[in-house]
Formats: sequence, C-alpha cells, structure tokens
Amino acid sequence: MEQLARRLGLRTDPTIFFISAGFMIVFVIALVLFPDAIGDAFAAGRAWIVTKLGWFFILGVNVWLGFLVWAALSRHGHIRLGPKGSRPEYTNLSWFTMLFAGGIGTVLMFWGVAEPISHFSTPPFPGVEPFTEEAAKDAISISIYHLGLHTWAIFTLPGLAFAYFINRYDLPVRVSSVFYPLLREGIHGPVGKAIDIASILGTLFGVAVSLGLGSSQIAAGLDALFGTGDGTVVQVCILSVLTVVAIGSIVAGLDKGVKLLSNLNIGMAVALLVFVLVTGSTLFLLRGVVETFGLYVENLPRLAFWNDMLADENPSNDDWGWQGSWTVFYWAWTVTWSPFIGLFVARISRGRTIREFVFGVLGAPSLFTLIWFSIFGWQAMEFDGLGLAAREAMGDTAGQISAAVSESVPLAMFAFFEHFPFTAFIQGFAVVIVAIFFATSSDSASLVVDMLCTGTPTPGPTHQRVFWGAAEGVVAAMLIVLAGEAGLTALQQVITVVGLPIFLLCSMMIPSLIRGFAQEDIDHVSVGKRPELDSF
Repeated sequence: MEQLARRLGLRTDPTIFFISAGFMIVFVIALVLFPDAIGDAFAAGRAWIVTKLGWFFILGVNVWLGFLVWAALSRHGHIRLGPKGSRPEYTNLSWFTMLFAGGIGTVLMFWGVAEPISHFSTPPFPGVEPFTEEAAKDAISISIYHLGLHTWAIFTLPGLAFAYFINRYDLPVRVSSVFYPLLREGIHGPVGKAIDIASILGTLFGVAVSLGLGSSQIAAGLDALFGTGDGTVVQVCILSVLTVVAIGSIVAGLDKGVKLLSNLNIGMAVALLVFVLVTGSTLFLLRGVVETFGLYVENLPRLAFWNDMLADENPSNDDWGWQGSWTVFYWAWTVTWSPFIGLFVARISRGRTIREFVFGVLGAPSLFTLIWFSIFGWQAMEFDGLGLAAREAMGDTAGQISAAVSESVPLAMFAFFEHFPFTAFIQGFAVVIVAIFFATSSDSASLVVDMLCTGTPTPGPTHQRVFWGAAEGVVAAMLIVLAGEAGLTALQQVITVVGLPIFLLCSMMIPSLIRGFAQEDIDHVSVGKRPELDSF
C-alpha cells in the first residue's frame, strides 16, 4: 500500500486511506445492489438500539454536558489549547461563523420551520391538544432542546479532546490521538488505526445523509420558483454543481475557502433572520424571543432527562415511543458528525483556553439557535393559526404550513415564505443560503477527513483533498440515482447503528481528558489578607 500511495502522489497513512476508501466503495455498491435487504437489517438494528439503549443516549449526552461545564469552571479552565504563550489564530467573529457554518447551519435551514410545526401539529406529550398554545410552547422548547446546548455538547466534547491532545501534546491529527493517556503508543497500532477508519466512515456517511437532505430542500425551492421538479435528475444536478463549489473551496484551503464561505453564509442567514423579524409580526416575535429563553430554561431539566419510559403503556405508540424516532435518532446521527466537527473546531481553536473554548462553542451557537427558532418557529405557528380560537377565525387559511410540512418537509421553508412580501426573491435567497451551507459542510468535512488520513494540520496534496470532496458528492449522488429513497432510508438506519460505537468511543474521551488534566502542573492559588496600600 505504501508503494501505491507513493505512485499516486499521496501524502497519507496508506492503511487508513485505502481501507477507508475501500469500505466506502464496497458499502455503496452493496447498498445499490441490495438496498432493501440492507435497509431491513439496519432497521432492525436501529429499532433494537433505540428500544434498549435509548436511555443510554439520553443520559450520556447529559453527562457530557455536565463534564464540559465542570472542565470550564474548574482550575483547568485557564489551560491554553496549544503551546505555552499561544494565542487564537482567528477573530471571535470568524471563529464563530466557521464553527457554526461547518456545524448545523444546514440543519437550521431545513428544520427551522419544519420541526416546530411538526410538534405543533402532532404534540409528543400525551393529553396536549394540537394547535393550542400549550402545544406551541412545547414545540418551540423541544426544537431548541434538539439543536441547542445538547447538540453542541456532542460536538464540544470531541472538539475539546482533539484540541487538548493534538494542539497541546503535539500528537497526530487523528481521533486515536485522544486516547493517548489510555493507549499510549498503541494509538499508532491496529487499535488506533481502527478508531481512525471508523471515524472517517462515520463522517463520510453522516455528511452524505445531510447532503441528500440539503439537495432535496434546494430542489423543492427551485421547483417552487421555476417549476423545475424535484426528482432525481434535478437533485443530481444540484449535487454536481455544489460539489464543484465545495471542491473549489477545498483547493483554496481553510484560511481562504472555508473562512470566506462561512462568513458569507452566516451573513446571509442573519440577513434572512432580520427580514423575517422586520416584515413579520415584529413585536410578537421580539416578545417571543424573550419568552422562549424562559421556556427553554424552564423545560430543559424535564426534556433533558425525559426518555419516554411510558411509551410501552400507550398502545398508540410504536415499540420505542415518539422519542426513539426523534431525540435518540438525533443524538445517534449527530454523534456520527462529532469526529468531523470536533477536529474542525479544534483546528480553528488553537490557542484558546479551555474555558473560552467550552463556553464559546456551547454558548454562541446555542444562543443563535434559540433566536432562530424563536423567530421562524413562532412566526410559522402564527401564520398556521396559533390557538384554536385563532384558527377558527382564520377559516380555510388556517393550517397551510402544517399541511405543507405533512406533505413534504423540504417544502416547509418555502411554504413559510409565501406569507411574506418579495416571495420569489426571498425563496431564491433561501435556496442560495442552503446551497452555501451545503458547500461549507462538504468542504469542511473533506478537509477534516484529509487531516485524519495525513495526521497533520497542514493540507495534503490538492488531488488528495479533491478526492474526498468528490467522494462525498458521488456517494450522495449514487444513493439518489441508483438506490432511490430506499438507499437514503437505509443509510439513515446505518447511521443510527454506527452512532452507537462512536457514542461509546466519544464517552471514553472523558476519562482520557481527566487523566490528561491530572498530569498538568497547575498551582493552587489561595487568597489571603489584602495587602496595605503602602506595600504596593
């Protein structure tokens, strides 16, 4: 394999590169040839996981969040994630836009309207009437819970571990390096390589599903604007164009390409947010932002530990309850992204302190998510008919957005914008934002996968980086063209199953970090009597 790597002009670990690429190709071929069989197998695996271990995911993410807060507030919080005297490479604004755009920008565009409306029209808690004020409060609280502090805890824990061991210990840029206190030199052996290969595959398939969702939303938007249709051909064309854009950003590198796209799309997203706020029910939404913060704080303890334990007692639920197909699936899917997001965030966070890192990565995106859902979610529910009396007064115009979500989730955002002025322009603007978020996630993932293969923060050869960027686009396109809906469904089942070992892997980062912190030479500072003025 080393000779083949030299012949191809690669600068990588041949074992990690070729085995990862081989598994990816074999799996895609098998998925194309036997989509139903693979889908059934992994559907059964997913059902078992969420039924038997859903509580473990719920508890585990809470433990992660608690550990992160402890690490930030402890005496280790002032440790810099890099050599002594190092300072951040990026400004706070660029840092925030890069980690946010590479994280869940596409998810907010996809679910900003669809998730609150889904819970509003189909309340998850028993006894709550659809379309009522109580259903609206639960809907907004659950949506922010799914994409707020807990989602970012899943990204922050691996990010902290990577930033600490890679930047401070000067270890290879690989997931296995995080386990140095536990494995020592074993990180360079078979166990370490297996960890890195699993992380690469999880990243590739996790991004592929998101690219599939992104292309379906863009296709839905173009169909609403131009009547182009949203079938296979349109989605493949979209994937092709945006993959080319992502590859261009990959060639430009992290400092130019990814930074430029990140700053551009977060600026456009904020502009869209302001447009909805100004042209919508401004006073209602401003009050909603403030009240939503209180709802989130009030409901977070209940939601954080709720694991649908009474689902088996309700025959209207399936065998794992509502939460198994929402929260548990979210955590399992999100954790497949955690090596990618974690390494990406670690790369752009060199020189920051642990305290700054934790509160920045947890706090800033979560606050933006809260504002986003407050404005889009409350406005969508008001347009749909907020409260039974309001819906009765609206007559036939009530329920338009909930009907669109029920028909097609990707159409939710575009049905929402039909209630605003400049409808065609805003729908087109939203398509561009989704497209750039899509390209940013793709190029960020490609650069991180390349780092996992090279083991260094410096980019590999251009054609090596381009390979991973093209591979992500090809995987998503082949699933759409050759396997159709069965392929994407099967892949979602796979991600849930793959999420379990990656979740266990990330959980082991906590004892590894604790052992690393214990080896730091940190003085205990005691506060004594204040000196007299003349002693200065």
